[in-house]
Amino acid sequence: MISVAKKRRTGQGVTTVTDVFGSSHKDVHEQVVFCADEQSGLRAIIAIHNTALGPALGGTRFYPYESEQAALADVLNLAKGMAYKNALAGLDHGGGKAVIIGDPAKDKSEALLRAYGRFVESLGGRYYTACDVGTYSEDMDVIARESRFVTGRTLAHGGAGDSSILTAYGVFQGMRASAELVYGTPSLHGRRVGVEGVGKVGHRLVELLREDGAEVVVCDVDPKAVERLRVRHPEVEVVADAAALKAADLDVFSPCALGGALDDTTVAALRAKIVCGAANNQLAHAGVEKQLAERGILYAPDYVVNSGGVIQVADEIGGFDMERARAKAAQIYDTTSKIFRIAAEEGVPPAVAADRLAERRMSEVGRIRAIWLGQ
Repeated sequence: MISVAKKRRTGQGVTTVTDVFGSSHKDVHEQVVFCADEQSGLRAIIAIHNTALGPALGGTRFYPYESEQAALADVLNLAKGMAYKNALAGLDHGGGKAVIIGDPAKDKSEALLRAYGRFVESLGGRYYTACDVGTYSEDMDVIARESRFVTGRTLAHGGAGDSSILTAYGVFQGMRASAELVYGTPSLHGRRVGVEGVGKVGHRLVELLREDGAEVVVCDVDPKAVERLRVRHPEVEVVADAAALKAADLDVFSPCALGGALDDTTVAALRAKIVCGAANNQLAHAGVEKQLAERGILYAPDYVVNSGGVIQVADEIGGFDMERARAKAAQIYDTTSKIFRIAAEEGVPPAVAADRLAERRMSEVGRIRAIWLGQ
């Protein structure tokens, strides 16, 4: 994570950024690229955390950040998370992420997306992009007109389609593993689950939960998203906001919106015994994982359980097969259970156990790549 980003102009349209290196080896990013195209209005940042396991893979987020500094902080954090996510998902990919600064409802255009595609292509395959908040498979099709290193494309263009399908499925598998540890059975039947955010992933997770017999409570900042869900599931309970949801009488709290959902105030108010959701970077700051453990709340590390989406888009790179990708996403259940076992054996929170397991794979497999192949 950076402390301060210092910039100086070196020529027309060129910005040199210094002091973006972390204070520890875990936070150092291999490459950070600032992208700008004045005519289309493109302002983007691509961050590559590491390529120890292979080319970086991570989605492109299109979001109206309040400042360039906020966008930079977010993309660095997200890229690191992708490195750990890809490692624990068993993928041969490093961690990367990109952000486009702007309001996708107002600023997204063919020219902007194609300009962005040119920057992705310029990295020569060090970074593969895909969908994220504010971008969709149709956008990837446009970006792919300028770059070979795009995944998460539509079915019509030979892609895997909407990656939220396996993202939700993976979260559900992680939730089942959590329920088995806490309640003695890998089922959410009869459990009361609160889902914060019922957009691309959240509404699919609700479908799986209802099929399993869970009682579901939801909230979303977008009333239309709630209305769409209630059309299919009028029995789902709706609360006013995230604060009300977190304080509700729940067995499981599932954050499926933006990051930072678990802070000091939330943990103190939370009544659920399990936290398992699709949102990235759920822990607002270091130490929250310990607070959860001290309160007896089981936290399923976000980058473990929400890796179904990246598993889906990674499978597309070699020629997509949904059954193969779904089978790999089903392994999230086993990975989550393994992390809980390691946490218990080593006396650490699950988030710490997950980090250690991911770092071990990056180190062990990454070292093999140093063997000279004579080419």
